[in-house]
Amino acid sequence: MTDTRPQPVQKLRIVFDEGEMVGPGKAELLEHIRDTGSIAAAGRAMGMSYKRAWQLVETMNAMFRTPLVVRSRGGALGGSATLTQTGTAVLAAYRDYESAARSAGQPHVDRLTALLRPKDRDV
Repeated sequence: MTDTRPQPVQKLRIVFDEGEMVGPGKAELLEHIRDTGSIAAAGRAMGMSYKRAWQLVETMNAMFRTPLVVRSRGGALGGSATLTQTGTAVLAAYRDYESAARSAGQPHVDRLTALLRPKDRDV
């Protein structure tokens, strides 16, 4: 029998106030917008509707002093969306926070993992 437990995943969310938070989903959405230039494409890449993606963007834009994402309306080819300087800074700060927290927290995760009951499976 072998322990088949997957490696633990640390998911970090920063809650500033009720309804105002940044976590892995919003960070991923910002990355997809940065990479695709489109809120709709970013939402599709994450399996969410354009409406939901736009709601998350509006929430983030309202949270910070200046918007994180700006969009321009398009004609026949559609519009585009880009991260602002603030959007790029928020994404970088969140990813740096994630990295630092993972590094600092890994010994604690390892201690907790060692205390888990093994998940055995016949191989």
